[in-house]
Amino acid sequence: MLPRQDAVARRSQEQVAHHRINGPEAHRWAAGYGPIQHSAETQARVVAMAEALAARGNDGDGVPLFDVLHAADRVASAAMWLVVHETYARNVYLDGRELAAGDFKPQPEGHTGGSLNMVPAYAGYMAINALTGLTRSWVMGQGHCVAAIDSINLLLDNMMPAHAERYALTDEGLSRYVRDFYSYRLGADGKQDSPLGSHVNAHSAGGLAEGGYLGFVELQYVHMPLPGERLVAFLSDGAFEEQRGSDWTPRWWRSADSGLVTPIMIKNGRRIDQRTTMSQHGGTDWFVRHLLLNGFDPIVFDGRDPAAFTWAVWEMESRLEAAAEAIRTGRAQYPVPLPYGVAVAPKGAGFYGEGTNLAHNLPLMANPHTDAAAARHFNESARRLWVPLPELRDAATKLRHHGRSNRPREKDHPLANRQVRLQTVPPLAFRPVPRGRRDSSRWTRSSPMSAIDDTFLAAVQANPHLRPRVGNPDEMRSNRLVRTLEALKFRVTDPEPGIPEDVHGAVVTALNEEAVACAALANKGGINLIHTYEAFGPKMQGVLRQEIIFAEHCRDAGRRQGWLSVPLVLTSHTWENAKNELSHQDPSLAEALLGEHSDVARVVFVPDFNTAAVTLRGLYQTHGQIWALVVPKTPVVPDLFTPEEAACLLEQGALRLDWAGHEAGRQRLILTAVGAYQLEEVLKASARLVERDLPHTVVYLLEPGRFRKPRTAGEEGHAAAARLRDELYSPAVPHRLFVSHTRPEPLLGVLEPLHTGSGKSVALGFLGKGGTLTTSGLLFINGCTWAHVLSRIAPMLGLARENLLTAEELAALDNRTTPEGVII
Repeated sequence: MLPRQDAVARRSQEQVAHHRINGPEAHRWAAGYGPIQHSAETQARVVAMAEALAARGNDGDGVPLFDVLHAADRVASAAMWLVVHETYARNVYLDGRELAAGDFKPQPEGHTGGSLNMVPAYAGYMAINALTGLTRSWVMGQGHCVAAIDSINLLLDNMMPAHAERYALTDEGLSRYVRDFYSYRLGADGKQDSPLGSHVNAHSAGGLAEGGYLGFVELQYVHMPLPGERLVAFLSDGAFEEQRGSDWTPRWWRSADSGLVTPIMIKNGRRIDQRTTMSQHGGTDWFVRHLLLNGFDPIVFDGRDPAAFTWAVWEMESRLEAAAEAIRTGRAQYPVPLPYGVAVAPKGAGFYGEGTNLAHNLPLMANPHTDAAAARHFNESARRLWVPLPELRDAATKLRHHGRSNRPREKDHPLANRQVRLQTVPPLAFRPVPRGRRDSSRWTRSSPMSAIDDTFLAAVQANPHLRPRVGNPDEMRSNRLVRTLEALKFRVTDPEPGIPEDVHGAVVTALNEEAVACAALANKGGINLIHTYEAFGPKMQGVLRQEIIFAEHCRDAGRRQGWLSVPLVLTSHTWENAKNELSHQDPSLAEALLGEHSDVARVVFVPDFNTAAVTLRGLYQTHGQIWALVVPKTPVVPDLFTPEEAACLLEQGALRLDWAGHEAGRQRLILTAVGAYQLEEVLKASARLVERDLPHTVVYLLEPGRFRKPRTAGEEGHAAAARLRDELYSPAVPHRLFVSHTRPEPLLGVLEPLHTGSGKSVALGFLGKGGTLTTSGLLFINGCTWAHVLSRIAPMLGLARENLLTAEELAALDNRTTPEGVII
């Protein structure tokens, strides 16, 4: 660990620096603006920063430092003025006049307090970029504070096309802006008319995450930037309570494969309805001790002041660069004390009601449209924030000299524009498929998870330009990712001899499914894999859904995502975890993801080794998607698909098994399997039907979402062609039986276009019954064995069950004798 600079000595240096403030530009800035005031501590810190930048010869975008900070004050004040107008006003007047009752919205809405707190943060971010000539990336965990981001972007003309074509720095342009906020209007196309959202969305310039689920950005930020990149992460004290796991961040950061990260908590002390727990007990002092205990280097500063944020980013980066140099020269070891900013300010600072419970949403306590006192409070507070238009234009110009340092606008920061490709697609290792596949005695067997292991590692090794990350909640060897683990190793700070651990390992492990999923999802400049026991996957659903919907919205807005699609491998799954009680037997995540739009959230049920290899190779040639791969791990899964058949299966989403079934031209029934163990049961049932001379076909359904009724244009483009659907499911054959890895009801809902009516289309699947069993036992108690398939077929075809099953088999099905040795 690096020794921390002595706090008393540092304070003394700052006091000395304070006495060196001189020059008209510095004094002009030091006077502040409206509610933005610069404490003696902040002034001293800024002077120290100014001297350091001058010593390095860094003049940034060429605008003098105190001119930049003076401008940031005015941009911040004007943005706060605009934020409160967004919440309350329907008309904006740049001359700063008082608003009358008719100028206010009849129904105000907004996350006003948090947005007011974010304004100086984002303005300070803009200022440090200008001062250093570097465009950092940014991410915000509290996505509901988007009004701050959008307002500053508007004032600085740093907008995406949807904003730029509607909003401008005029009365009309700003009035349209505030009216669009929570307008709820639908356009003629039946879609949301306004490009503004309640949270960060696809039109928020530079936005990386919606931030609707507090806490996920806290888990992701350290894994986001690549070497040479810089990221400022704005976090909230509410999220600190909501999501655990961010405490481990210092354990993951490495200078060799990570860019500079500067996490800053906006500590305003309030949740929606009450104070945060931290504020109720311990406050900032307690939090500083907590950060120190967990390996951070806390830096507390004034959360009201844009310059304090500017200094904090510079100081945090300087300390982290010094820590990296100490590691490089052997003077320190990991984990380094990771700088962490704590920006202290009351919620809603700078406006009426700051620090109160109402500051979160509507701080005026009443509606100024109908309440004269509320209108007076609004006008008085807004007047303090107002900036005359000429002064505002001049300030905005000082933060828009990107061309002088040849840096991108903040809307185009590096993390917002990932474009990732495999330079090499390595050849796949396939298993031979036996001839005479109708005869199950000829089958060879293997673990499909071994194919996932081989294919992922081959892709990583063939593409060393991509940073790999494996999100691992545990049981990596058990899940047969053995070669991947041996090559990439667990990331630790103190490797244990004889264990595949390394300080620079690429496998991020924690018994926290959300934290490890975030490690991979955040690594959008690299190549990733997440795996978990299927039953524990629902813990990841929230963060997966955030990624899915944000990627889809970006695509629809013309920002097609360029990061490599991410596999979530659901293994040790429901049917092969039969031995581990019902808690380990749950297909819910696959079912939930089938509810998302299938062109972005792809749910794939892998049947064998070769299909696993082909599927993963295909996945890494797509972008901006989350694939849930339900993959068996036990080495008893039959090798049934040739490489060519596996490729066809992935391309089409389903495949008729021409080597199975009986007299397809006269088929009376279509049997469909969704899942590897389900396929084996279907093939057993098919063999009995062959014996009974009943014509039928067998279909394997790899990706059910491609056969649903499209709900969006994206799904329509992803859907299986009508010709293929009719080939597999002839309209002339209404009798259809599906055996699914999932519960039967969700599957039938997804496959509504294939459903031919009650009694004609039947699905078997998980019924929520479990225990400590074998796989075959779990199949039996959930009514999914080959015998249950035949029992359901008989009435569909107008046959007696006795036509298809023996008396002993019927006795076992009817619970009159044990199924052991008879059915299972």
